[in-house]
Amino acid sequence: MRYDIRLSIDYTYASPVGSGRHLLRLMPQDTPEQRRVSGLLTVEPPPRERTDRLDFFGNDVVEVVHTAPHSSILFTVNARVERVGPLTATTDEFPMANMRAELAQFQSLDALSPHHFLAGSTRIKPLPVWREYARSVVGAGLTVRAAVEAVGLALHRDMTFDSGMTTVDTLPEDAFARRVGVCQDYTQIMIGCLRALGIPAGYVSGFLRTEPPPGKKRLEGADAMHAWVCAWCGPEEGWVEYDPTNAAFVLTDHISIGRGRDYSDVSPVRGMLKTTGKTVTSQAVDVLPLTS
Repeated sequence: MRYDIRLSIDYTYASPVGSGRHLLRLMPQDTPEQRRVSGLLTVEPPPRERTDRLDFFGNDVVEVVHTAPHSSILFTVNARVERVGPLTATTDEFPMANMRAELAQFQSLDALSPHHFLAGSTRIKPLPVWREYARSVVGAGLTVRAAVEAVGLALHRDMTFDSGMTTVDTLPEDAFARRVGVCQDYTQIMIGCLRALGIPAGYVSGFLRTEPPPGKKRLEGADAMHAWVCAWCGPEEGWVEYDPTNAAFVLTDHISIGRGRDYSDVSPVRGMLKTTGKTVTSQAVDVLPLTS
């Protein structure tokens, strides 16, 4: 499936900013499951310095530096992506009981090594609440893939999606205590639960193709950035992606930007600047499927 993607993120400052530095993770990935046909990230006003590189996990990172005063900044991405879906076979035969022994034999420490995604991370601490909830919804004798789905389905059932109840800085345990949040919260809570079961799990940021209601036109810019979980389901099946917000395994409607241990590894925009007053932020995303 091919998509044209347009993303714009605009920051408007109450008073001019003298200088600033930003790290951007906004460009769709180029992976075996997803081919980036083309992509362009622009910044207005143009930065004094720009560096494009890959981080440890293989995510595209752009670092920009502004040294002249500016009252706003606009990041825009235009990309064309071909998404082919998961490449690994759905064996669903690896039992939970074998996970510890298999991980002990896994020697690689490259970017996709499951060892990086098993312990606590910056935003997701190993808490008793994750273990208690996960054990309450995962039955004995399940395969790893079935355990991943069981946790995702339970969270979809027990959580309420509400974009006004949490912020980007809300801790996953606080969102879980209130059983409310957005895709970032669902994803980080699920990661905590899977790790508590001994399943390596990470955070994927990206876009989701959405469909308008029957008889309604699609609104430009109505889509938003999205997040979901990647879980290591054994040596044969490898990494599997699951979207707890929508209670579904990921196929071709999800377009990834990056993956990491939690949101802090793949935050779309991270900046450092000095200003006073309120900053107004707006975001627009268009994910348009191509018919040919």
